[in-house]
Amino acid sequence: MTTVVFYKTDGCFYGFEEQGHTGYAESGDDILCSALSAMTMLIINAIEVSYDAVADYTIDEETTNIRLIAKSALPKYESDEKKRFAISGLIQAYFYQLMDLVEDYYEFLDVKEIEREI
Repeated sequence: MTTVVFYKTDGCFYGFEEQGHTGYAESGDDILCSALSAMTMLIINAIEVSYDAVADYTIDEETTNIRLIAKSALPKYESDEKKRFAISGLIQAYFYQLMDLVEDYYEFLDVKEIEREI
C-alpha cells in the first residue's frame, strides 16, 4: 500500500510525503504506481519550472519514499500572494485527485492530511 500524507499549516497545503508500493500489480505493470509517479513529478516540475519556486524534495527509488516541501506556498517564505496561492492550490489539487482515487483503490492507497508547522 502507498500512503500519502499531505502537510498543511493554517489551512494552506505546502508539501507531502509518499511511502510504500501500491501492490496493485507487478512492477512495470502497476498502473496505479505509474499514475502516482507521473502526478508527483508533475507537481514538482510545475513548482520548479512553471512557478519558478524552490521545491525541496527527495526521491528514494529503492524504498519509493518521496518527500516534497514547497515553502513558497507559505507567507513566511514567499511575499507574492499569487505565487503562494498557485503553489498551495496545485498541492491541494493533488490531494483531491488522490482522494478520488482512494474511492476505487482503497486497498492500495491511503491519503491523509495533517496540520504541521515547518
